[in-house]
Order: sequence, then C-alpha cells, then structure tokens
Amino acid sequence: MYKVLIIDDEEPLREAINILGDWEALGVDEVLEATNGQAGLELMREKPVNIALVDMKMPEMNGLDLLRAAEKEFPNILLIVISGYDDFAYTRQAIQSKAIDYLLKPVNRTDLNTALRKAISLLETKRARDNEFINRNIALNLSLPKLKEKLYLSIIDRSVKNPSSETLSPVIGMHLGAYRYAAGVLRLLNAEQVLKDRFRGDRGLMQFAITNVLNDSGAGDFEAFSFADPKAEREVIAILAAKGSHLEEAAFQSLHHIRKSVSVLKDLFGIVCVSGMGTPYGEVLELAESYDEAKAALNGIDLLSLKAGTVAVFDPGESNAKEGASVTGRIPQIRSSLESGNVSHARSILAELTRKWRDGGYFGLGEAERTIHEFIILLGDLGAGPEAQADRQRGARERLAKAGIRRDFTAFDEFELLLGRMLDLFAAEIGRSLSGDRNTVLENIKDYIDNHYFEDIKISMFTDKYFLSREYLMKLFKGQFGYGIHEYVQKVRMDKAKGLLSDPALKIQDISEMLGYKDKNYFSKAFRNYYECSPSEFRQQLSEEGE
Repeated sequence: MYKVLIIDDEEPLREAINILGDWEALGVDEVLEATNGQAGLELMREKPVNIALVDMKMPEMNGLDLLRAAEKEFPNILLIVISGYDDFAYTRQAIQSKAIDYLLKPVNRTDLNTALRKAISLLETKRARDNEFINRNIALNLSLPKLKEKLYLSIIDRSVKNPSSETLSPVIGMHLGAYRYAAGVLRLLNAEQVLKDRFRGDRGLMQFAITNVLNDSGAGDFEAFSFADPKAEREVIAILAAKGSHLEEAAFQSLHHIRKSVSVLKDLFGIVCVSGMGTPYGEVLELAESYDEAKAALNGIDLLSLKAGTVAVFDPGESNAKEGASVTGRIPQIRSSLESGNVSHARSILAELTRKWRDGGYFGLGEAERTIHEFIILLGDLGAGPEAQADRQRGARERLAKAGIRRDFTAFDEFELLLGRMLDLFAAEIGRSLSGDRNTVLENIKDYIDNHYFEDIKISMFTDKYFLSREYLMKLFKGQFGYGIHEYVQKVRMDKAKGLLSDPALKIQDISEMLGYKDKNYFSKAFRNYYECSPSEFRQQLSEEGE
C-alpha cells in the first residue's frame, strides 16, 4: 500500500484531487494534505510518503523551493507537479527535480489517475530492481507527453517568447539546431462514425490510436509527435522532425510519413482523413509558420473533387484558401423563414446556396467547416437565452447528437445532406413547439406570468421551451398583448401591489417579498416609477378616500 501527499494552499483543489483519485484501485491507503511547501516537508519527515503532488504557486515555501528541497532530502519520493502557470521556469525545475508528470489546472480525473498510475508503476518496479536502474528509468520516463504537447501548442500560437535551447531541448527530447521541422494537420472526415463503430464512444482511446500511428516514425533520423488539436475536435496536429537533412529531403520525408499514416489509419480503423502539409524550417520556433501553411493547404482542398487520403502541400505560389459563396449573408433569411413556419422557403434558400457552390466549380474544405459552424450558431441561437454563445453551441451539438445526426462528410453530397438534416431538425423542433395555434403558446406564457409573477421570470425560460429566438418571441408577445414580456411582468406585479396595499395589516416589506422583490427600496422605486407615488403615499390616499 502507498501514501500520497497533496501539497496545495487551495482547499477546493485538494478536495477535488481527493474525490477524483481512484485510490483503492491504485493501492493507496492514505492521502495526506499540506497547505504549503514547509508543511509538506514536515509531513514527509514524519510519514513514509511515496508520491507527492506539488502545486507550484504557494505561500511561505512555493513549489520551486519544495522541489529543490525534496530532491535533496527525499530522492525516493515521486513528484507530480501541478500548475496553472505557463512558465518555463517551472517546467525546467520539474525536469531537474525528476518530476514524473506535469498536470495543468483544473486537474481532471483522467490526467490525475494516469499520472498516479505511472507513479505506482514506477514504485512497483522499484521494489523489483536496484535503485540505479530505477533512477535511469525515471529519467527515461521524463518525456512528459502532455508537457511536450503544451510546448508545441505554445510555439504554434506564438506565445513562446524566444526561450533558450536549454529550456526547450529537454522537453522536446532532441538537440535543437540539428533538425528540420515541419507541421502537418489531419482532419478526420468520418470521426463520429468511427468513434461509435470502432471505439465505443471513447474519444480518448480513438485519439490514442491515431497519435500512436502518427508517432510511429520507424526511429532513425526522423521523428514524429502528434496530438489532438484542442481548438478543433476533428483535427490532429503532427510535428515532424528530420535530422541533418536538407530542407528538400525533410519535406520529402515528412510528406511520405503523413501519406503512409493516412493510409494506415484507413486500413486499421476505417478512419477517412485528409491532410495539409507545411514547409520544413530550420528553427523549431518557425513551426508556427509551417502550421499556418498546413492549415491553409488543408482548408484549400476542394470538397467538390475530394478524394479520401488527399495530402495537400502548401504552395506559396497559389492561394490555398480560396473562398466560395458564404452562408453568412443568408443566415438571417433562413432564421426568419424557420421562425415564421415557412420551412420550404428556408430549404429553397439552402438549395440555392448549394447550387451556387456546385456551379462555382470549387468549394474549399475550410469553407464547408465554417458553414457547419455557422449553422450550429444559428441552431443554437434559435433557442437563445442570456447564456454564453459557447454554451448555446454546445447545446446545439448535443441536440444534433441526440437526433442521430453526425457531422461527418467525406464528399460534397454528404455535406449537402448534412445541412439539410440540420435544417429539418430545428424546423421540426420549432414546428412541434408551435403546433396548432401560435396564440396558444402566447396564452400559455401569459398564464405562466399571471400565476408566477413573484418568481424570477427570464425570457430564456420560454425561448428554451418553444425553440424561439428572444427577439422573435418578444415581437410576437407584444403584438398579441401590447406589452413586452418584461413589461407585462411589471404590470402584473404593480396591479397586485395595489390590491395588497389596500390591506393595512400588511407591511410594505412583506408586500415587496410577496411580489418577488427582495429589496423593499427597489419595490418602492419600481412602484413610484409606475404610479408616480410611493407605496406609502398610495396607502395614505386610500385611507383619505375611505374617510
């Protein structure tokens, strides 16, 4: 059995780790906690700790100082670094202190237990082999794929500010300056189908299988490292490095590797993908340019003549990212047609667009992806409340999945069919919510307000229920009753207020709470704005009229 020590000054994070850790399965019989580095060292001296999870930002003794001290005093304790800071000083110290993994906040269950399993595996190996061999094994285990992925992503998005080779080389695992570097981007065209049929919905397992194929470079003087793009769920980024070769040779090796990988993915898992390749460069930081080129080449692939397995190479002499007619300008028309119940008109708008794309003789893959994204925004906004757009888009994707609509397409015909199915789904949702008489929907909303005026009524409650946009619903309601929804809530409350104020036994504070106002002063202000007198003045008028 093993003992684990969590060293972090944030109680919520310590509690989260306690909850997320699969302690029994890992063979951990005790989880200790310390709120700073000094307290953590004292616990290490008191108890036989096997694994320590160390936060880098703490008061009194921070993670950097603790790692240095633990390395000297407790060389057999395995360290897992936790940080929310993109700072290479932390990375360098984690490497120097033989940390076996590097977790980023917020810590999730999968990454935490993967790191813990790695530590337990090393501890079990330690019991079977001599210390010298184990220390060497720990050093070999220091590749830290997650950290390596994070570093490459920071290079690609240009957030790295000229770090030294001394910092980069240990993380990347190669001597900088001896390699030529290129980026490739793969887009999985049938990701959802393969995820369901071959990986039982386990996205992590599918990504592992894909990167495993891409990373199999056959050793020698060519290396490959790949990872899922966190900003594009269907894309995988491949970093390719050829040692000691000319740029032309590096380009040939990189292209050959990507083509071979694309073919293997199709043969092994049925994954249909296409790829864009960037130019090789002599400096690792120039991967940002190579990545941009790879994306441009990928997005420029013509969907009208798409062939599975296509690998497009960036050509500076031509525009890889051509543009066709965009759906953006037609979204308001499609939306208006759906909300007014004229589904056939919405379909005709879409058919006209797809016909233009066909007749144009070119429709880029990037434009197709942007169109799908804009449709998701449209579909999310049809039931839009005040929540963030990202949440609305997530809700739209979930509704598509629930309806069995996959966003896969490997040809223009499939892409066209997908757009039509998305349109039909939300037309059906709106149709169901407004089936029969629209006036019934509006009466239902009015009745709800009449009976729940004392609650916190939000328009999103009705937009979500009836799949109508905020603007359209407010327009319908005002056209029917002469008031906006918020105005009507205010009217009902004020009408009720007059009746309640006629009862002298009720205090104004009690009346404000009965009407849904938590603050007496806010109620008084609202009442004055509506009736041009305060609740007390109104009550006084009633008293004088009764005399």
